[in-house]
Amino acid sequence: MPAVPKRRTPRSRGNRRTASNYRSPSLPTLVACEKCGELVQPYHVCPNCGQYRGRQVLEAKEE
Repeated sequence: MPAVPKRRTPRSRGNRRTASNYRSPSLPTLVACEKCGELVQPYHVCPNCGQYRGRQVLEAKEE
């Protein structure tokens, strides 16, 4: 025989447990680029100046 709960689980507790699997997506964290000050996601190359951790990785955009 399967295990049977001694008391009924409240609806709010069951919903809380279910809600943890369906969290709303949060906005990405943004940090300022060391060279140009543009907002960039951490651990990503800056699309504006092409720098990553103080090194030139990509060619900079010409405006």
